[in-house]
Amino acid sequence: MTTFTRIAEDETPSIDVDVSRRLSKIDPNIYGGFMEHMGRCIYGGIYEPGSPLSDSHGYRTDVLAALRELDIPVIRYPGGNFVATYHWLDGVGPKDKRPSRPELAWLATETNEFGTDEFMHWLSVLSEGREKRVEPYFALNFGTGTLDEALAWVEYCNGTRDTYYANMRRKNGHPEPYNIKYWALGNEMWGPWQVGQMTAEDYSKRALQWGKALKLLDPSLCLILCGEAGVSTWDFEVLKACIKYTDMHSIHCYTNSNDHIPNVVAPLQAERAIETTAAMIDIARIEAKIPSSVPRTTICFDEWNVWDPARAPGEEGGEELYTLSDALAVGVWFNVFIRQSKYVGMANIAQSVNVISPLMTTKNGIVKQTTWWPLLLFTKYMRGWTIHIHLRCGAYDGVTNPEWLQGVLDQGASWLDVSACVNEEGWVSLAVVNISETQDFEVDIKGVGKEVEIYTITGPNTKAVNAEGKEEVGIIESKWDGQGKFKFGKHSVTMLRWQGGEKVREVLRGEGMRLDTRKMAWS
Repeated sequence: MTTFTRIAEDETPSIDVDVSRRLSKIDPNIYGGFMEHMGRCIYGGIYEPGSPLSDSHGYRTDVLAALRELDIPVIRYPGGNFVATYHWLDGVGPKDKRPSRPELAWLATETNEFGTDEFMHWLSVLSEGREKRVEPYFALNFGTGTLDEALAWVEYCNGTRDTYYANMRRKNGHPEPYNIKYWALGNEMWGPWQVGQMTAEDYSKRALQWGKALKLLDPSLCLILCGEAGVSTWDFEVLKACIKYTDMHSIHCYTNSNDHIPNVVAPLQAERAIETTAAMIDIARIEAKIPSSVPRTTICFDEWNVWDPARAPGEEGGEELYTLSDALAVGVWFNVFIRQSKYVGMANIAQSVNVISPLMTTKNGIVKQTTWWPLLLFTKYMRGWTIHIHLRCGAYDGVTNPEWLQGVLDQGASWLDVSACVNEEGWVSLAVVNISETQDFEVDIKGVGKEVEIYTITGPNTKAVNAEGKEEVGIIESKWDGQGKFKFGKHSVTMLRWQGGEKVREVLRGEGMRLDTRKMAWS
């Protein structure tokens, strides 16, 4: 959480960091990934048989190595819009017997060469050397799919008994269940582009019945409801109807502008969306008389990024060339997630390879785009607990995209966008995005340590890009003694880290009750 006081442009900004004001735990799942059968994300991204850069399974080893740097906790699969016409049975069993199908979301042909078992095996390879595996998060087909098909997929993945689809998994060479916890009840079913678009009322009826049946089959599932953007009546209507079976509520948002300041300010709309959705969740819980001891439904921001569909059309592969301005916008996105950690249980950047992605593949290797670097910094260091900051700074009052954002920024958008956290070992991390294209800021920082590690992301100008054979944006490391003012350079993301002196002792609340779907009672 950050509190903000606007000051005159000629005053000295200040940041007051108070490590004793530990606010909420940051869920590691906010650093989730997303792999959709779209463009070159799967085929030619993570999976490219025959490439000299691939292993014996066809997995690109350079992509695996890069993704391991991010310590990704969870990856969403197989879509996205793709899932509305995807039938999982097409993608299991002998590859030479799998059918190719027309793919309607991105107007491609899906060969089904890569399916459930391949994805789970790829995840196991990605997870090598980790204490915990990278968790899968599957989305169910709410467009052309059926409840029977959804139940069968869960049984195939998680079944332990002597039943048809569990035995099919064993026959396909996978004796042990995959134990997939996270399942989405469709994707963007409100959208006119969606195969099987529904009204909120129709979606709610279906989601309620699917949720009930899925929980009967496997009570351990975490079911994720299909929301919109977090600021719509759709979100409230489906939450009211389905809150009893909803562990998380999904919202999506993509931001962009051709002008630098509106581009980097645009992610602040996600902050308002999170706050609004959290309020709607509380209203739905109160009206449904859900016991206070039942854990609150959290927000799953499972599609977010900077994306201009006109610049990088999805049906053409959605390959963006990101600028330094976009990297700053990603820094603001992450600051939002840190500030709002009380409410966000998962977030998934769309997407992890090639498609509107920080990471691109070529026949010669990989390219880490400008947006890779804030992603790397945050995933490495912004973990633990959000701590309180008070910021005093000047602010921007100009045009915003969307226009409504300007109306909810009561004091304008601060030139410095900030968040801070402390980890279990007592290390404090302060992330500061200077959104100004022209001005450095000398800042008084209160509560800073005496031996400070500094990581700075910047470039020659806001249009700087990274491409094959050309890297204009990266991380510069330095140190500071914590004395005097600190200068945050124009158009930069800066992270300051220091040892706060004490390890954190966490006090947990009891786990609470869950809905017993057989008795329809909380237990």
